[in-house]
Amino acid sequence: MRKAEFDPSRLEAFALEKMSKTGIPGLSIAVVNRDGIIYARGMGFRDVENGLRATPRTSYCVGSVTKSFTALAVMQLAERGALSLDDPVEEYAPLKVRPFGEQIRVRHLLTHSSGIPALAYAEALIRNVLGDEKTWIPLASPEDVLTFMSKAGDWVECKPGERFFYLNEGYVLLGHIIEKASGMKYEEYVRENILKPLKMERSYFSKEEFDADEDKAIPYLIDREGVRRASTYPFGISADGGLISNVMDLARYVRMFLNRGELDGARLISKEGVEEMEKPRIKLPYELFGNEAYGYGWSITPDFLGRKLVGHSGSVLVSTAYVGYLPEEGIGIAVLANSSGYPLSHIGLYGLALALGGDPEELP
Repeated sequence: MRKAEFDPSRLEAFALEKMSKTGIPGLSIAVVNRDGIIYARGMGFRDVENGLRATPRTSYCVGSVTKSFTALAVMQLAERGALSLDDPVEEYAPLKVRPFGEQIRVRHLLTHSSGIPALAYAEALIRNVLGDEKTWIPLASPEDVLTFMSKAGDWVECKPGERFFYLNEGYVLLGHIIEKASGMKYEEYVRENILKPLKMERSYFSKEEFDADEDKAIPYLIDREGVRRASTYPFGISADGGLISNVMDLARYVRMFLNRGELDGARLISKEGVEEMEKPRIKLPYELFGNEAYGYGWSITPDFLGRKLVGHSGSVLVSTAYVGYLPEEGIGIAVLANSSGYPLSHIGLYGLALALGGDPEELP
């Protein structure tokens, strides 16, 4: 798809309509092909109080889109022989949980198939953002989460590999495994082995960098009455959802996957490694298009308007994200917003349908 073939007017109108209905203050979009960015725009406000508009370079927390970065880091280390996807998790972490007597392995964490259902960690972070101290759990580091998980054996539902249970804690654990296998802090590893090679120069994890960012989006909480108030991001725990980025940087990330692990001469992972990440591994408990599954850090839709779709959504309540791409067609999209209330995957899929020349109104 060439730049001249993509008419963004319908996408812009659709996005603005959803922003208006749900109260999302600001939003940024980029559409890419293998060769570059074919469209990028910011809409609305990154900072309502000061009247500062969103741009394609505005920084937002991408939430669970971070999981694909964590999975990529694990795959890199596996290709380098620093770990195996079949390694038992207890080789790296003090987690003595064996669902129905079987060991949880690294690949089970990648696919959310450890047998452990969602614990209260994500809810605890959301309560922290909300300022709800009645049910507050002080989880400020990966070590706190590991301690929190020590009783996870009491809640196991099935053997590893049998069922999908979305488990944020599992990706925090993968961050710990990355540290043990690489000898580097998780954030340092991702910066040196993913962000720097891709020239994602305005992507980071720390509150200090966010505070100094001159084009950052203020995160907003919108309550049930539609009242908007400035809030904060849950900094401190990175591997499951802590990356701060922008659609221009994410465009480079998507292009690397479209180019099968390489961008501008920098190879991050083998072509075979990319294909391994994109394979459907475990069936998802919901179906929008049919036969949706989870791979390694990505959700896989086998039939999106006749094409394979690879993507991931993200939310930390005060910001939302969607990144998706069509490997065979060589096109992708990144959408970020500084509030919640509307799933950005809908905007992302609308844009991908338009990029294919299809009718997005026919999407389910």
